[in-house]
Amino acid sequence: MDLSSKEVLKNILGKYEINPSKKFGQNFLINEKNVEQIISAAELSSNDIILEIGPGLGTLTQKLCQKAKKVIAVEKDERMVEILKETLKEYKNVEIICEDILKVQSSKFKVKSFKIVGSLPFYIATHIIRQFLETDNLPKEMVLVVQKEVGRRICSRSPNKMNLLAVSTQFYADVKIIKYISKRAFYPQPKVDSAIIKITNIIPSYHEYRKPKFNQLFFKILKAGFAHPRKQLIGNFTKELNLDRKKTENWLLKNKIQPSQRAETLGVQDWINLTKTYICCKL
Repeated sequence: MDLSSKEVLKNILGKYEINPSKKFGQNFLINEKNVEQIISAAELSSNDIILEIGPGLGTLTQKLCQKAKKVIAVEKDERMVEILKETLKEYKNVEIICEDILKVQSSKFKVKSFKIVGSLPFYIATHIIRQFLETDNLPKEMVLVVQKEVGRRICSRSPNKMNLLAVSTQFYADVKIIKYISKRAFYPQPKVDSAIIKITNIIPSYHEYRKPKFNQLFFKILKAGFAHPRKQLIGNFTKELNLDRKKTENWLLKNKIQPSQRAETLGVQDWINLTKTYICCKL
């Protein structure tokens, strides 16, 4: 059954007497070309195990099942699970889990090598991304559909346009925008366009940046710097980290950062350098 059609989706929803839920952020992709672009970006092989987040009615799931070894589809809405049992009944390589993805840690999955693919509800997209970048059992890569502005913020590397989300994501992995998707490609139509993003080269669990002490200190410094984004770094750090102003100035200058700069002007490597040299301003 080809689900990449507005009329087909409406008929299925009508059969089950279901309306798309705003609570769950349900906007179903109905553009076959965009579905194929997601599949292409995932670069699937017959050996791949896929964790799909928010399969909805199974439009993307069907294509994943045709390409991958196994698909684990996690769907929060019990009503959608009943529909998925019908739309995916011909596929033997899919496992449907009725659960909130925010309550599912990848460490619970027995597989040690998997990819994440999914169209994320706009209101929890950033939480999901961070959850799976910070877990112990890391995915090989992620191909996700997110709100266009969220995608642009995550991928930003422009001076004066960095933000907490961009640094947090790029600290762990490489991320890029594959394609923008028009809001007209969804049913019901959302208010904004979307973007397909791809997250790769996720740093492994044994990397020095994954060590608890470094990781915790990195985010402590990062959050302090962005505590008041429009204020100067020296002011944010002295207040939020309870540091001596002169030592803070020397710490910044040592890393070739002007005390008057704002957090948005720093790249990921700047934050890593600040973390590595933090001890100097505590002495």
